[in-house]
Amino acid sequence: MANTEVKATAKYVRVAPRKARMVVDMIRNKSVAQALEILQFSNRAVAVDVAKVVRSAAANAENNNGLRGEDLVIKACFVDEGPTLKRIRPRAKGSASRINKRMSHITVVVAPKEA
Repeated sequence: MANTEVKATAKYVRVAPRKARMVVDMIRNKSVAQALEILQFSNRAVAVDVAKVVRSAAANAENNNGLRGEDLVIKACFVDEGPTLKRIRPRAKGSASRINKRMSHITVVVAPKEA
């Protein structure tokens, strides 16, 4: 069978891309089972969202492409910046400061293990 890559994406996740990238960097080039284990014991809140995307990519590979779940490896994973919610917070002397609430798009690509 040809080397098939399958991907899954979570869009508009309410976490700053910088924080999400720290978690995604831990699971790159690992097997799906190993990545889910790492995410399960991670202290970061975004690990729950990343695990959800990893499970989705694995399910896509199994159900849509007929690949075996045990053979899957995370070939690529990255976090892109989504839109930013801009909020205003009152400050001293009647001024205001801006608060940026950032969003992320998390993408995970899985492929079968190279023999």
